[in-house]
Amino acid sequence: MDISIIVPLYNEAESLPKLYDWIERVMTEHAYTWEVIFVNDGSTDNSWEVIRQIKERSANVRGIKFRHNYGKSPALYCGFKAAEGNVVITMDADLQDSPDEIPELYRMITEEHYDLVSGWKKHRLDNKFTKNLPSKLYNATARRITGLKLHDMNCGLKAYRKEVVKNIEVFGEMHRYIPYLAKNAGFTHIGEKVVEHRKREFGTSKFGLNRFVNGYLDLMTIWFLSKFGKQPMHFFGLIGTLMFLLGLVSIIVVGVNKLIALSHHIPAMLVTQSPYFHLAILAMILGTLLFVTGFLAELIIRNAPERNDYNIEETL
Repeated sequence: MDISIIVPLYNEAESLPKLYDWIERVMTEHAYTWEVIFVNDGSTDNSWEVIRQIKERSANVRGIKFRHNYGKSPALYCGFKAAEGNVVITMDADLQDSPDEIPELYRMITEEHYDLVSGWKKHRLDNKFTKNLPSKLYNATARRITGLKLHDMNCGLKAYRKEVVKNIEVFGEMHRYIPYLAKNAGFTHIGEKVVEHRKREFGTSKFGLNRFVNGYLDLMTIWFLSKFGKQPMHFFGLIGTLMFLLGLVSIIVVGVNKLIALSHHIPAMLVTQSPYFHLAILAMILGTLLFVTGFLAELIIRNAPERNDYNIEETL
């Protein structure tokens, strides 16, 4: 199969028929073998009924329905797991991503041999203060931390080689950083394509301003996981050891000063009365706790079997 198109959605019943017809037209014009996988992320409208209706008239449609809203990352994870195409395309269901971009994205993967091509909505039609400016700041920070020179890392329109989506794990809210996940998995040939950004035709955006705050927190998380995810002891153990040694040296210094004072018959407070003594003890305790934290993290690292266990009610 040439292409798998994954469409995560939440309450997008009005846009689905038009989106599918548009996808079908593009796929037919280019004679691709293809499938579209709609992942219904716990919609409370009749999105699933619309998907059923589309499925009844097309063998190219597959559907996954969550019992409740998990988020975009779980939807993509399940879509990636189900995809069978040699090239996997992800796009949003709100008609702001154009299916007409698919042939060029497919060509860049198959002919230019990119592992991943990320869309760049260079000319955005969103509000400048609530979306455009925060997005620019967010992407500038992401470029600096990840080392990927992408202008729009969170663009929903992306293309992947099949091997990429089968070898990365999207969890939590890490869909914003899939290019970085791919890079850390060894897929380094990552490109970018300017894509059309269209106005939303139906409904309202499902993402608020809090996504930018969460985005920075997720960026810190994924940076930490990429650097120390396999060896957390390298982080916790190092800081814990340094803090313990600092506390130990401080206690020794306080004790030596006490002995010097006594040897010269100079009045001095008890060792335990010195504030430096208590700070040193605190540093040693914290250092020990950090070291133990690193040790325990090594034992349980990335072995939680339920992390990507999602309650799927029905599949088509």
